[in-house]
Formats: sequence, C-alpha cells, structure tokens
Amino acid sequence: MDLLIRLPSYIQKSFVEQVRLLDRFSNKSTNGTLYLTATHLIFVESSTNNSTSAGQEIWILHHHIASVEKLSLTTTGCPLVIQCRNFRVVHFVVQRERDCHDIYSSLLRLLRPVSYEELYAFSYNPKQNDQQREEGWQLIDLGAEFERMGVPCDQWQLTDVNRDYKVCETYPRDLYVPITASKPIIVGSSKFRSKGRFPVLTYFYQEKKAAVCRCSQPLSGFSARCLEDESMLQAISKANHNSRFVYVMDTRPKLNALANRAAGKGYENEDNYSNIRFQFVGIENIHVMRTSLQKLLEVIGTRSLSVSDYLVGLESSGWLRHIKAVVDAAIFLTKAVTVEGASVLVHCSDGWDRTAQVCSLGSLLMDPYYRTIKGFMVLIEKDWISFGHKFADRCDQLDGDPKEVSPIFTQFLECVWQLTEQFPQAFEFSEWFLLQIHEHIHSCQYGNFLGNNQRQREELQLRERTHSLWAFLMSERQNYLNPFYSPAYSEAHPVLVPSTLPYNFNYKNVSLF
Repeated sequence: MDLLIRLPSYIQKSFVEQVRLLDRFSNKSTNGTLYLTATHLIFVESSTNNSTSAGQEIWILHHHIASVEKLSLTTTGCPLVIQCRNFRVVHFVVQRERDCHDIYSSLLRLLRPVSYEELYAFSYNPKQNDQQREEGWQLIDLGAEFERMGVPCDQWQLTDVNRDYKVCETYPRDLYVPITASKPIIVGSSKFRSKGRFPVLTYFYQEKKAAVCRCSQPLSGFSARCLEDESMLQAISKANHNSRFVYVMDTRPKLNALANRAAGKGYENEDNYSNIRFQFVGIENIHVMRTSLQKLLEVIGTRSLSVSDYLVGLESSGWLRHIKAVVDAAIFLTKAVTVEGASVLVHCSDGWDRTAQVCSLGSLLMDPYYRTIKGFMVLIEKDWISFGHKFADRCDQLDGDPKEVSPIFTQFLECVWQLTEQFPQAFEFSEWFLLQIHEHIHSCQYGNFLGNNQRQREELQLRERTHSLWAFLMSERQNYLNPFYSPAYSEAHPVLVPSTLPYNFNYKNVSLF
C-alpha cells in the first residue's frame, strides 16, 4: 500500500498488525491490520489460507471521526472505540497497549485540525484539470436561479450595497431587495439587526407575487425602534399588491425571544411596524438540538433494546418533536405564501440556523424544482451556503468551541427525508442522495461547505484550490434516482401539504443517518 509516505510528524505509528475489529451487535470479530495515513484510518482484513478473495477494507476519513476513546486494557487487548460524525461506531481491539496509545494519540491530533489547510479538501485530487474543476464550480448559478423565480422584476431589484461585504460580512455579495428600499434604508436596517443581517429576498412565489424574506432579530430591547427598519418592512409589504400585510415569523420559542429582549435584542413590536402580523413558531436553539441528538444516539446505540424501551428513549430524546416543529413552521410559511398570497419575513436570533431550515424547507414544499436533484443542490447553495449557515462551527471543522457544534443541517436533511416518505412520487432523488450529502458535509473532502460564509470561502480561494461536491454528485446522478418519482405527480401537486400527525413520521429508521 502506497499510503505511508509524507506522513505528518505527529503520526506516531503508521500501522499495527493483529488488530481485531468487533461487531458491536453480534460480538463477532475480524482480524486485520490497522493503517494510519495522512488522511484516513484504514482497516484491512487479513487474508486466510482458505480464501483467495481479498479481505474487507474499512476506510475512515480522519475528519469523519467525532471522538476516539481508549478503554482499559483487557486480557484480549486494548479497546479503541471510534465514533464518527456520520453516526458510525467502530470498535477495535489492539493487542499491545503501547500500540493502542500511539494510534489513539495520533488520532486525537488528526481529528482536531487547527487550520483549514489541514482539511482533506486541500489535498484531495480527483485527477481533474483546472478547467474541469472550474466547470464544477460553475454548475450552480444563483443569479440564474433568481431569474427562474422571476427576479429582478418591477418590484424587486439586485442591489450592490453588499458587494464588498461592508454592510453584512456574513451575507453574499448579491442581494435582492424591494425597488423602494434605498441604500440609506438598507444600511439603517442593517445597523438595527443582529450581525447586520437585514431583510432580503430568498424566494419569490411568482404566481402570487409573494416574497419569502429572511433576516436576524432586531436590536430592539424593550423600547428601541428604527425608522429605516420599519421602512424596510413597509417596502417588502408594498412590493406585494395581493396582500395588505406581511407575516413576521420568529422561529424561536417566545420565552427565548423575551430573554433576548432583556439582553437588548428581541423581536419586532407590532405597534411600530404598520401592516405586519407577528407569529412565534417555537423551534429550539442549537444547544437543545445538540443534546437531543446525543440522547437519540445513546438510544440507537444501546444493544438488546426492547421496542417499548426504544420508543420511550426516542420520545425522551425529543428528536422527532424537533423535526415536527421545523416541518410545522415550513407548512405555516407555505400556506401564508401560496394560499393567502402574503409575503413572509423569517428570522431567528442571527438568521443562519432555524431561519435557513424554515426558508429552505418551505421553498421545497412550494416549488417542485427544488425536489429534483439539481434543484436540491441549488436550494442548499442558496439558503445554506450563500446565506452563511456556519458550517465550520456547526460541523466542527476546526478545533473550536464545542458549544457551537449542532446538527442543524442534519435536521434539515431528516425533515426532507420524512417528506420523501410521505410523498414518494414527488422527489426525483432517493434517500441515498441525502446520505451522500450528509456524508460530505462532514468529510471536508470538497470545498463547498468549508468555512462559515462566502467571504471566508473567497479568502480561502476554495474555487481555485478545492473541488466542488455538486460536480461529483451530478457525475453519479443515476445512482441517486428515485424509481417512484413522477414528474406528472409534481405537475399535478406543485405545492406539498404534509401532515405532521405522529403516525405520519417514520420512526423505525430514525435516524436516517
């Protein structure tokens, strides 16, 4: 194996023989050799005298490893338990404790890179030339996507106010705002919004001329107001002639928003904003979601669990309850736009977690295009990557604050999967497509999800130095097709109206990942 060259100096041992791989459910074991390379941990099964076929190989990207635990020495060796970000658990037993310690110490350093340049994307080489790599990055064109929606138009325009990221460094360069929103209004509104994330267009429902906009919470405290921000929401309202008001969806529980208000932030006061209808949704914060996933994984990882105990554990984890809350919010958004013809402004605290979940899932319910393979990529690029979901922090890409880690994007993918279970004919892609995306959110093999926002990605020169996941997925498109997909069904049911009654949620395979 030509895998042992150019190893980092902190890799203390490049391979260990006579390692056992345990099946954590059957207790069966397989003997083999464990290799440690610059990018992967590889287990190669030993060939037997009775078999001419090659033994199984297990490849684990270092960045897929969430934690590694070295257990106490036993009579059969020293156990090493690896938990992966894609929810895989691998259990090795190394004969000599010293060898186990060397592998353990090396992995601790490898799974906690301190700089982006250490991530796999910067060394991954799929043997493409510069032109092929560039074409891969050009596959998604968000300007063309807004044109598909019908923007710019007589009420919405492309503004260059953020062309140099001076107004909001976590937003993209190209933003769409109402024609009547002048630059002083935009700048004033941004100063009144957390992280400068002022209201901008993310989806335009052409049939009703209704807009889905997104932003962060206002810095309103108990009494402060901002005339420019009020003018901004008025401009959004006037851009839609079919409705006399705008829904403002605060995706947080009301108590959380009240607590933020006491800290000088908060939510819109209906007395100050004309023509708005305010709505709390009640999706919990990143810390609650992180704890919920940990509880869920404990339940799933427990051996010999009865069905009754499994269901009790699933309920106490709260995972499906949180999935339901996100889907319910998306349904409210969809009905407001498609039935009432109202424009909607969505926000949470900083507008990059719950806001992304609700806007993208609502768009998926409203627009059949996003339920195709290419359209789903566009949706992720628009509402998650472009608008600054903090992938680096939430997916623990670098050695940082563990309190910033949270499965926000994983929840979104599971929400989508639940929808595919309810509407099997409406989606061009299968669950394997969602699994592949989830796999590469954490692999750091491609550049799409590195960093926290577009400005960071430009500074890292990802388009010049890494490859795009979308090109890889499109090249394997046939593998992800859903055999039940019917374009005619989508044509007859352009807007999906899911049910969130408990029996409509698939819990037998939770979590999908």
